[in-house]
Amino acid sequence: MTTTCPCRLGEPYDLCCGRFHSGEATPPTAERLMRSRFTAFAVGDADYLLRTWHPRTRPKAVDLDPDQQWVRLDILATERGSLLDDAGTVEFRAHFRHDGARGSLHENSRFLKEDGEWFYLDGTFPNG
Repeated sequence: MTTTCPCRLGEPYDLCCGRFHSGEATPPTAERLMRSRFTAFAVGDADYLLRTWHPRTRPKAVDLDPDQQWVRLDILATERGSLLDDAGTVEFRAHFRHDGARGSLHENSRFLKEDGEWFYLDGTFPNG
């Protein structure tokens, strides 16, 4: 794939989140994991979503709606989650289209790093 990565860092997919999806590399920070997970939703990679979900909270399956298009990710805030941290939070708004309507998901996601690898733990929804 030679298109620009959906995570909006401006790099080609293969050099950005594609290398995380393929297992060639692991995201170095909580924010990069958040971006790669958004991109997994955008490209329909349910296996990556499960693989990067913390075992303590991971569902048995992720069912992606093929009619839902994830079109933009806005990172609103980050707390910790750097190379030297073992936990972090990323607040984001993910924009989508479904059945001709536009919508967005606003979430504060928590991440944990174990054995050098970041995992999505869970999230809360700030406005209800």
